[in-house]
Amino acid sequence: MFHVHQSTNLSGSVTIGWSKNAALPLIAAALLIPWKVKLTNVPDILDVHDFLHFYESLGAKTSFHWDVLEIDSTNISDKNIDTSKIARTRAGIYFMAGLLSRFGKAHIPFPSGDKIGKRPIDEHINGYKDMGYESQESSDMLMFSGLWSNSDVTVTAYFAVTATANLIMWAATRNGSTTIELAAFEPHIFNLIDFLRNAGVSIDIRYDHTIIIHGTKNIASEMQHEIISDYLQSGTFAIIAALASKDYIDIHRARIADLWAFLYKLHEAGVKTENLWNDTLRVFRADSLKAVNIQTNIFPGFPTDLMPLFSVLMTQCEWTSRIHEILYEGRLNWLVEYERLGCSPRIINLHEAKITGPNKLVWWRVNSWDLRSGAAMVIAGLLSEGVTEIENIYWIHRGYDNLIWKLQELGAKIEETNN
Repeated sequence: MFHVHQSTNLSGSVTIGWSKNAALPLIAAALLIPWKVKLTNVPDILDVHDFLHFYESLGAKTSFHWDVLEIDSTNISDKNIDTSKIARTRAGIYFMAGLLSRFGKAHIPFPSGDKIGKRPIDEHINGYKDMGYESQESSDMLMFSGLWSNSDVTVTAYFAVTATANLIMWAATRNGSTTIELAAFEPHIFNLIDFLRNAGVSIDIRYDHTIIIHGTKNIASEMQHEIISDYLQSGTFAIIAALASKDYIDIHRARIADLWAFLYKLHEAGVKTENLWNDTLRVFRADSLKAVNIQTNIFPGFPTDLMPLFSVLMTQCEWTSRIHEILYEGRLNWLVEYERLGCSPRIINLHEAKITGPNKLVWWRVNSWDLRSGAAMVIAGLLSEGVTEIENIYWIHRGYDNLIWKLQELGAKIEETNN
């Protein structure tokens, strides 16, 4: 549990951590390379440790110190695979490509992860079938086997980020070319593409959201790659700065270029920002905020993962702000937690909600429904009178490394307890 005291006089700077969404597919992609892979800038979060547990059950050698991860999968076996920990994260499905490449079969738990509504995996399954695999499904497992087709194939990702990453990995070590239409273009997708290019895979990108992978069996031997910083964490601290700073907070490694849609809406609400040298974003406190409407979309549109954080800003805006979540049904359900803090958002339907403000937030015990709504509750706690208690912080630890320490360095009063 987090205990968050009202803290609205924060100051200083924060350095953004490395991207969870980039790290997990890259860690899984290391299984495609039957030698040693060294990844730098790896975030120290629960999902990473769950992935390492899976590697160790394969017999791979792993070493994780500070932000450097080394994986040696030269000698591995599928006889004692333990999928228990990757079963609790949706990203476990990323291992499918590596298992098929190394063993010709793969049994992976159905994706779990954040409770943000339905997230079908049709694009994954159809893509596998198009590449020549046979599939089976049980109540909790997804199974594929066979030898992939060597002919050129075209598959559709329909802008799904996880499916796009998976299809890229599946195509990387097969003979023939794979064309992925309607591919996602999120920053972490390009981090994966850079990794595979460095491994010797030829990948072409078209601006109509098409990615063409020319697979190769001559994958690189030992290699090293850097993971990018997390623009979603940058957005989180931008909201914190706008609502709870004394004057402003400087955000280092912000990946400003990935945040244009988010920053546009932040400015529309009345928040001032300044781009400093070396990708540093200065965000000023905003004492007067006006209502703003947001609609989530595929990148480079407004990120669905920043919608819950932006909703905290909406509670402090004059008049009524509206949310249109077009990607996931049910992602707005957690807004009921605001009622415990003295705010009354209205959920119109599975995809729309409105919040009327400004609201004076008060402390209470609230729940962390998922990674981003949990972080939103932390921000709300900084604004609330008294001490806000946040339960189920497991979700927050899945995606934010050293969150408490970073907030404490800015002057926030926040602790983690076991009761």
